[in-house]
Amino acid sequence: MKFLLILRYAMEWIFCLLNKGKIPMDSVRKMDVSALVDSGATTLVINSEIKTQLDLTLLETKEIRLADDSLESYEFVGPVEVHFKNRRSLCQAVVMPNATDVLLGAIPMEDMDVIIDMKSQQLIIPPERPYIAGGRV
Repeated sequence: MKFLLILRYAMEWIFCLLNKGKIPMDSVRKMDVSALVDSGATTLVINSEIKTQLDLTLLETKEIRLADDSLESYEFVGPVEVHFKNRRSLCQAVVMPNATDVLLGAIPMEDMDVIIDMKSQQLIIPPERPYIAGGRV
């Protein structure tokens, strides 16, 4: 299932300056992308082109376990702000250089308090919490 996601480069100092009116919102690097919902993935997965376009900072390199159970090293970049409807999440992204699809994993989905509606094959906002994201600590 694909949906539209807005990715935004989100360094804390940029948010500080935005909040104080020092940087115009249109100068923040952002892009609209279609993404696949992947509840088996942990976080956001992007390709090298998106990393370059948003000029994302390398945070670290980690070994991650892939769906075929192999271990490989990948770059983690960010922070990235992900928007879906009236929800947002600030997260890291794994860069898989040749990925053809952006994948939205479990952590940003949980952070945005969105759910997968299997019947309609859509990502939705829980009807009982339409305006404010909920969560558990």
